[in-house]
Amino acid sequence: MPYTDLSRRFGVGFDNTECMLRKWLYLIILLYGATSIAQQCPNLNSPVNGAVNVPVTTTISWDEVEGVPGYIISIGTTPGGTDIINERSVGNATGYVPPLGLPENTKIYVTLTLFFFDLPNITCPTESFRTEAVTSIPTCTSLRNPVDGASNVNVANNIQWNYAPTATSYELTIGTTPGGGEILSPQNVGNVLSYNPPADFPPSTQIFVTITPRNAIGGTPGCMEQQFTTGVLATLPGCTSLISPVNGATNVPLTPFIEWTEVPGANGYRVTIGSSPFTAEILDNVLFSTNSTLVIDFEPNRTFFMTIIPFNDAGLAIGCTQESFSTILGCGPYFDVVTGELVTLNPEINFPDTVSFCQDEAPFTVTTMDTAEGFRWYKVDAFGDEVLLSETASVDLTENGQYRYEAYNTVAQSGGSVECPTTKFFNVVSSEVARITAVNVTGLEDVIDIDIRVEGIGDYEYALDNMDGPYQAGSVFNDVPVGSHTAYVRDRNGCGIVEKEIEQDLTLEGFPKFFTPNGDGVNDFWQFIPPPALGEITLNTILIFDRFGVFLAEIDPFSIGWDGKFKGKPLPSSDYWFKASDHSNNNISGHFALKR
Repeated sequence: MPYTDLSRRFGVGFDNTECMLRKWLYLIILLYGATSIAQQCPNLNSPVNGAVNVPVTTTISWDEVEGVPGYIISIGTTPGGTDIINERSVGNATGYVPPLGLPENTKIYVTLTLFFFDLPNITCPTESFRTEAVTSIPTCTSLRNPVDGASNVNVANNIQWNYAPTATSYELTIGTTPGGGEILSPQNVGNVLSYNPPADFPPSTQIFVTITPRNAIGGTPGCMEQQFTTGVLATLPGCTSLISPVNGATNVPLTPFIEWTEVPGANGYRVTIGSSPFTAEILDNVLFSTNSTLVIDFEPNRTFFMTIIPFNDAGLAIGCTQESFSTILGCGPYFDVVTGELVTLNPEINFPDTVSFCQDEAPFTVTTMDTAEGFRWYKVDAFGDEVLLSETASVDLTENGQYRYEAYNTVAQSGGSVECPTTKFFNVVSSEVARITAVNVTGLEDVIDIDIRVEGIGDYEYALDNMDGPYQAGSVFNDVPVGSHTAYVRDRNGCGIVEKEIEQDLTLEGFPKFFTPNGDGVNDFWQFIPPPALGEITLNTILIFDRFGVFLAEIDPFSIGWDGKFKGKPLPSSDYWFKASDHSNNNISGHFALKR
């Protein structure tokens, strides 16, 4: 994969002052202990602690611990032992397959260590399980290097093969003729996966290899003979080693210049880089003609494993070892052993989802109270494009819409500094004081219902008779005692309170409860009669409806009144409804009876 095709996430580091402080804190922990550390350690999830009859080919896996950049695994046959695997780094992988399998019918002890950059690691409690008793012979295996049928193999090449499940040793035969043992007669080479012949192979010769896996049950019969052909005499290049970063380096910048020792006689180098010893997701056997690479943006908080194999016309260098380095801390999260918590270097922000301002106050200044090294405010348009408005803790807003607020801390790293930002999208809405357009009053007997009608772009709430509330979201008040009242409408966004007197004329007093249009000259018309105690009352109009809401008549408040007819015909005895409005455009409604 060419370098130009690589794309990596970018992170940040921490400055030297913080690094030194954390070192001292870790030293305190080492001296005085911390009981909460063990609680951060993962448990084995396969096999689980105490499991039995576990296959000898099992994959050992555990849960990921957030903020931990890497893991080290040890496997032994005694508590805390390392006789099977001795502190093998697996990077950020959460699983490990022992390359030679596990011994049968044995109690296996696994110890995980949490790896941190140039800080004390955390060794977790040992867990154990017991393997199965193997009851069958292993299967055959195959050559891994050189592969079966390979040609032009360097005469100094070693022989490597793949693990045969349940095998505990391998019998190896090497000859220059089919079935022959001229180079190595049948020999048990032990529980290994490679063999280094004591002398080079003869040049330009066909080499025959037979590998017979064995265990306590016996050897595998009938394994096929494999072969490869050597090339002419030639000198392989030697191996190289990292110059920058050096093997085992920590706090490596996320954009390092990687360089290794130049090997005389090498035509080029095959480079593999992965985040575990077994992967190559960053560079997979990529060819370089020089002893360096261009900068690659590595992921922060990770250990990376790098293998560099020089080559020339004779072939690839033999026995080159894997090296590793660890990137600097990014914005986090990383594990703080002092608090037992995950820590990030991004600032914490506390900002609302919605910001409101009153139209008569524009431009409206918003100031954050968050603590950070820098701030930015953006206006976001309908297409998601952003326009920078301010780079201070305050911003002036003049219009509604979506905005983005960003607070950041600057963190030093090799070659400069980078940012750890925290961002929040929010909406801006404008508001204004309400305008009361009408107060509708309806009533039955001695109580009334009041409906306050308003106009405006604000978010309003309502109260009666007390400016301090309580306020309610709805504009209707039910079962209010008859009498004078004051309506209050408050903008929820603080743009102000407006009030309106609900005058005495908006009561049911003066509206007759019944009339008898029978022509006897007494109570033949229904009309509003203002009570003297209420003083002068001016109504604009009075509308009459039947109990189904059908409009029947409109009467002038200064006329004699309604005669109980519709289109000249007398209406039957029943309940009828009226609606009256005054000079302030307030309304009242009620009902009365027509009797004949």
